[in-house]
Amino acid sequence: MRLSHNPILNGLNQKIHFNAGVSQRAPEPHPPLFFLSLWFLTMPFGKQYNLKSMNLAQILQRNSERIAKEWVERLRILTDSYAARPASELVATTSRVRDANYAVLVNNDYAPINHVIEGFSHMRSEDGFLLSDVQKAFALYKPIVSPILFEEMDHAAYLDALENIDRCLNYTIHAFSDSYQSVTEKKLRHYAQNLEGEVKKRTKELVESEAKYRVLVEDISDGYFVNQDGIIVFANRAFCEMHGYSREEVLGRPYTDFVMPASLPEVERLYRDRITKGESKEQYTYLRRHKERGGLPTENKAKLIIYQGKKASAGICRDITERMEMERRVREAEGLARIGQLTTSLAHEIRNPLSSVKMNIQIFLDKLGLSGNDKRRMEIVDREITRLEKILEEMLDFARPVILNFSVVTLKDIIDECLEILDVQIAEKRISVRKRFTKSSSHVLLDREKIQQAVINLLLNSIEALPENGEITIATWVQGKAEEWIRIEVSDNGPGVSKEELPYIFDPFFSKKSNGTGLGLVNVKKIVQAHGGSVEAGPRKPKGMKFVLKIPQKG
Repeated sequence: MRLSHNPILNGLNQKIHFNAGVSQRAPEPHPPLFFLSLWFLTMPFGKQYNLKSMNLAQILQRNSERIAKEWVERLRILTDSYAARPASELVATTSRVRDANYAVLVNNDYAPINHVIEGFSHMRSEDGFLLSDVQKAFALYKPIVSPILFEEMDHAAYLDALENIDRCLNYTIHAFSDSYQSVTEKKLRHYAQNLEGEVKKRTKELVESEAKYRVLVEDISDGYFVNQDGIIVFANRAFCEMHGYSREEVLGRPYTDFVMPASLPEVERLYRDRITKGESKEQYTYLRRHKERGGLPTENKAKLIIYQGKKASAGICRDITERMEMERRVREAEGLARIGQLTTSLAHEIRNPLSSVKMNIQIFLDKLGLSGNDKRRMEIVDREITRLEKILEEMLDFARPVILNFSVVTLKDIIDECLEILDVQIAEKRISVRKRFTKSSSHVLLDREKIQQAVINLLLNSIEALPENGEITIATWVQGKAEEWIRIEVSDNGPGVSKEELPYIFDPFFSKKSNGTGLGLVNVKKIVQAHGGSVEAGPRKPKGMKFVLKIPQKG
């Protein structure tokens, strides 16, 4: 079984899903994640960087003792279970995991970590450790190693290393969770078999087994339930949380209450086959019904059991929302890559002849002494060529990667320069501009040119949408207790965007304007994401549109 969500990994940058089971090599992912996973698994881990010569392998080797020592110290205060273990055991186990992580990060070798996972699953289960305790212990690797890499790597290499560490930890924690739960399931079967023993011993064994069973079932992050005669007679905490109900609201209700109508016929058929024929589909997906969020994609594995003397269907269900979203992003990324290649080729093919045409038009305007309609037509051609050049530039910006050049800047200066550049367009429509700046957001570390480009695109978007005498508001402020986020807001009182169109405004080539390319907002999003930030878009009350750039404070 696979875990789709683990709170231990909230700090990681990505969540990569892997198949259940532990083997001598990294398991193959489900299609269509194959190409993305293959790209992840073939990424170079130890490449050299220009700014600092120390590569990842050298850094990890030189700091291996330091990593193990700090890991042991942190484990001592992590949970009571680890605090009670002998120091020699913690030194040995952390060293094994450290070396296994090194094999993944440097050599792309998953065999050592798979051995660790297999051994630790049995060892920690026998020692009475909670699954979440061991997950937390694995996750300590990142906060221990990150500061070391930050000191000894340039920015690009550091981010690359963090991504690889996240991928390694994602695999380790998910694979360990599957292995641990497999051991748990074997224990449950063992307990159930023991219950069929002698009648005199059965009562005592049943009480002990039930206590252990409930601890194990309640600790897993997947939903576990028992459906008997179409009624939910048992559900663990995770199952209730997955559906947005309390346990009291779940027990005693028909299982059909927790399935969306679109999936109900297939789910009912599988349940009937399981109960009447003993047939059990290994695994299937359906839309579960959440109390507040509607239908959510879910993966379920169920089988026929005997519960309190009667036939029942026991199942383990898993939320796959994140996996489905990742698959969507993979498809989107592949599509954007193809569009980018086509766009770059097309733009280069058009740009040179277009420049030649423009140059000759300007020569005609200067030397032929045209007047009247002839001159006006030539000027129209010149303006249209300029507009085409702008479109080509937007296409190239969309296709090329964003390379940042950080410097300490003043947000007020950037905003003022953007308004000065667009002064003519603003004046033509008699648009009023309101500005609000906070002192704490004055000096920040950003790429001045790129942020200026993003703000200009947002301002142009508002100017083109506004009628005469419209209003634009620009505000900057900081967010967070440590003022770690910069926020730049551009809003207007124009017609705005409908709810139906709002989800698509950042899609390439989506535009409501007859002469728009649909790339302006796409490039805004690319620039902000390159800074490690995000873009929020929504309606401005009582009417209009609002964009908020949220960028991490680096200075």
